[in-house]
Formats: sequence, structure tokens, C-alpha cells
Amino acid sequence: MNAVWIVDDDRSIRWVLEKSLARENIAHRSFSSASEALTVLDSGATPPQVLISDIHMPGESGLVLLQRAKEKYPNLPVIIMTAYSDLDSAVSAFQGGAFEYLPKPFDVDQALDLLQRALKESTHQEGAEEQASSVPEILGQAASMQEVFRAIGRLSQSSATVMINGESGTGKELVARALHRHSPRKDGPFVAINTAAIPKDLLESELFGHERGAFTGAAAQRRGRFEQAEGGTLFLDEIGDMPAELQTRLLRVLSDGHFYRVGGHTPVKANVRVIAATHQHLEQRVRDGLFREDLFHRLDVIRLRLPPLRERREDVPLLAKHFLAHSSQELGVETKRLTDAALKRLQAFDFPGNVRQLENLCHWLTVMAPGQSVDVADLPAEMRDAVPSTTGGGAAGDWLSALNAEADRLIASAPGEVFDRLSREFEKSLILRALASTGGRRVEAAQVLGIGRNTITRKIQELGIDAGRNEE
Repeated sequence: MNAVWIVDDDRSIRWVLEKSLARENIAHRSFSSASEALTVLDSGATPPQVLISDIHMPGESGLVLLQRAKEKYPNLPVIIMTAYSDLDSAVSAFQGGAFEYLPKPFDVDQALDLLQRALKESTHQEGAEEQASSVPEILGQAASMQEVFRAIGRLSQSSATVMINGESGTGKELVARALHRHSPRKDGPFVAINTAAIPKDLLESELFGHERGAFTGAAAQRRGRFEQAEGGTLFLDEIGDMPAELQTRLLRVLSDGHFYRVGGHTPVKANVRVIAATHQHLEQRVRDGLFREDLFHRLDVIRLRLPPLRERREDVPLLAKHFLAHSSQELGVETKRLTDAALKRLQAFDFPGNVRQLENLCHWLTVMAPGQSVDVADLPAEMRDAVPSTTGGGAAGDWLSALNAEADRLIASAPGEVFDRLSREFEKSLILRALASTGGRRVEAAQVLGIGRNTITRKIQELGIDAGRNEE
């Protein structure tokens, strides 16, 4: 392995650094341009532990190399060499994530000391990554999350198509990655694409690739996500937003096992496991004519429901502790601790952004909270001042007070709809909590609630509850 890559168009600079590194028995490799280094970096070759590059070179600049290198290897320490007077370049280097900048002309011993510090930093990062890999992939003690864990375990010997339902921020991609990592395809690639984030006219090429000349700007053949995922898993996030014509193409791939690149005439075989995810109610979209029913049934072989954070409030302390520790490690500061009062306030908050919102909050607290102990006063205003949720963990009368407040609000804003809206939400909440506690088993959920099997089945249909297919 070449521990250090040297990139400079000045041969004398390369020679000085090469000799210094050789004396210290540090492996190295030299390049005379940024484009030459980028070609090797993009080829899949083992990356260096440290990259040192001049900023001004013919062709691509050192800043472009810095940007591309950090995109591909975020933890790679990059040292940028620049002139004393080039303040703008130095600022740009640091903004781009440079480890340090080395002014020219430099002292050889100073340069060597800087490189050795960067090598230690690189080793530390590798150790941190190994430590992070031992952390559980997904955290959760709630019964509904334990059922998700059991499902991942049951699917570990399967390559069946899986549909993951869950609100934004609940961790659908984490579950998809876990399904891949614990599957027979774990040695193959995991490729993810958010179908809602890509413009409609680009999505077909993104999924299936294109041939050279297929459309204006297609200067070369391009492999799509299906080909990139060959032998592995393709995760299609927000599948409910896929355009109708692409739904037809996806159905054909799932049915026939092959596809055509855009502008192509030769079929390409697709040996790919598909995991789809959506926050939407797909059955309703099928009824509304917005999603193909045959594609829905192709994708809906195994369904996993990820509960929102408000349905697993007992997991908030565990998740918050994990995210605070992760943020402190990332920022190199001491870990903050939430007081009991702050934790209670967070458990009562609904977290519309779910686990992702809690993670962002913990990062914010690590940066912004003044002391090591985080109290209610240190929380953002929207959480400090939030009305306790109807499903919060407060005193027995809290939910009734909140119900009264919501009834008053609806009486003022939606007269004539109050009873129906609140009754539906009440029944839906009860059934979802019962299903979560029984792992989706309807008969047991009905017994827990004290209602009949036919009643719970009818209510699930009437309320549009996504409860899977477990009838036992």
C-alpha cells in the first residue's frame, strides 16, 4: 500500500518529499497532475492514507482533487500546498475539508512532521471506523422494533423482495442495509436510489443506464443502478413516487429478469434483489390509479412496517445516548448528558422527523448546549414549549387534557367533523399499539383490546391501517 500520495507538477518538490519519506520508510507514490491521481483514485485502487497536493497545477487544480477525494473517502487526510500570499486558496482548502495546508517554500522537516501527524490521524480514523462497525446497526428496545429485528433474522437466508413501510426519518435505508448485510447476497454491492429525488426525465437512465448517443449529451455508455447492483441488492426508496411509465419497466424487470438500457436493443440480465420503501399508503395509491396493482403485488412479497418514533417513546433515551456519543466522537469533544427532565420532555415530543430528527437534535446539542449536562432550558424552543403529546408518558390526566384541547381546536376549526375525526384517530391508535405489542398478529391484538377478530379486521380496512398480512 502507498501510504502517501504526492501530487505536484514541480518535479523538484516531488523529489524532496520522496527522499524524506523514503528515509522514514514510509511508502509513497507520486503524480505530476491532479487528473493523473484522480484516474487512479477512480479506478478502484487502494486509496492512500494521506494525500498531499499542490493547489495550482496545469489542468485540474488541487482544490478539485481535494473535493473529489473527500467525496469518495471522507476521512482521508488531505494536505494542500500553497504560497504564503495565497490566502483565498488556503481558506478554500480548509472549507473543502483539508487536514492542513503547507505554505511554500516549506521546511522539509516541517513537511515530514505534518505528514506523520496526518498518518496518525488516518490510523486513528481507521480504528474509529472499526469501533463503529461493532455498534449495533439499528437500536430499539420497543416491542415493535424487536419484531423488526426478528423479521430481519427470519429473512437472513432469503433473497425475497421486501417492502418497507415507514414515515420519513424512521430508518428505512438502515433496515434495507441490514437486510442486505444479513442475506446470502452480503458479499455483493448494496445500491440505493431515492426515486423521488431524481427528475422524472433522468430517472430511467439512472435506473437502467443508457447507450452512447441515446440522447443529447450521452457521449458514452453508462451503467445504471440495476447493473451496479448485479449480484447484490438494489434499494428503491420512495417507490410510491415512481412515474407510471417507469413502473411498467420495473414490473418487466421483476417479471422477466432482464432489461434494456435507454437506446439499447440488447437485453441485460438483472441478478438483483429488490428492496422497496415508501412512506405512502400504496394500497390507496393503487385504488386511486396512481400505482400499478400488479407491480404492487410483485413488490409486496414480504412487508416490514417501521414504527414512527412517537410509537416507540421508550427508545428515546437509548437513541439519544447513542447519538450524543457519536456526535461527541465526531467533533472530538466530551459527551453531553441529558437530565431526567430533558429526557422526559423529549419522550413527550412527537418528533415528526422521527429518528433522523432526534439524531440532528443530538448533534445540535453537542455543539450548542453550554454545559455538559443538558436540561430542558437547553432544548430548542419548539421542544421546550411543546404541548405534551396525547400518547406521552406523563401523568394519567395529561392525555385527557390534551384531548380536551384538541377537541376545542376542532370544534372551532372543523365543526361537523369533530366526532368522526377524533374517533378514527382514537381507534387507529389503539389498534396500532395492540398490533405493535403482538408483532402484527391480529387475533392476539383483538384479544388484547377485548374486541372480536372480525371487528379488528373490519376496522383495519375502514381505517386504512397498514398491518401486513399476519392473520394469526
